Amino acid sequence: MRNTMKLLLCLLPLMLGFQPRETITTVYLIGDSTMADYRDNYDHGKDYMKTRYPVTGWGQVFQPFMEKGNLPHLSGLITGDSVVVDDRARGGRSTRTFFEEGRWRKIYENLRPGDLVLMQFGHNDAAENKPERYVTTEGYKEYIRLFVSQAREKGGIPIIITPVNRNYPWKDGILQNVHGEYYKAAVEVAEEKDALLIDLTRLSMEHFTEMGKDYVTENYFMNFGPGLYEAYPEGSNDNTHFQPEGAKAVARLVYEAMTSLER
Repeated sequence: MRNTMKLLLCLLPLMLGFQPRETITTVYLIGDSTMADYRDNYDHGKDYMKTRYPVTGWGQVFQPFMEKGNLPHLSGLITGDSVVVDDRARGGRSTRTFFEEGRWRKIYENLRPGDLVLMQFGHNDAAENKPERYVTTEGYKEYIRLFVSQAREKGGIPIIITPVNRNYPWKDGILQNVHGEYYKAAVEVAEEKDALLIDLTRLSMEHFTEMGKDYVTENYFMNFGPGLYEAYPEGSNDNTHFQPEGAKAVARLVYEAMTSLER
């Protein structure tokens, strides 16, 4: 009789038409223009297709990799039923300016247990010729430590990502690491804080090398002639930012690296 009552209590919500509430995990992306979403009011309501396309941050195309069909491969990180990617990355930001502008505080205030924070900085931290964004390697490490510690305070899962490589320098057909001490600093903080790490610098160098300099220059990065896109009437020669194919390739590298991580 007791077992029958337990069974009825378990079945009662279903009999009454109740459905278990879906749990949603938010994956926050914090970083710079290589990660940013250029569509989402990035230019204060201007038409992305007319003013910025084809430039595409890898975070802009990351949501499809977080669809429900892929979540079983991310079970070491994500326990929710679905994922929403919240891309807060912004062009020109270093770890310091991202913090000073209050962008991190808005994430911290909304962070819930189980949410992920993927952080990829370094491109702008290293810009010594731009003092408004420049951060020394020691300062860079301090801000990454801060993001990691405060994410953990709220029950979040911080993941440090080394900066995606630029399309230079190449030597004997092999792409070299352009981020130097900032790459090393990110790895050191991950080790020090026992934080999860995605070595996107290495992964991107290896993938770009495999695809070949000519291919990635033409298809991955913002290199093209005049007259192809309304936003770039004179063409573009940019070996830092991605076209859609390059952004998707980098997003896939990040997703695949996540499948082997465990909280």
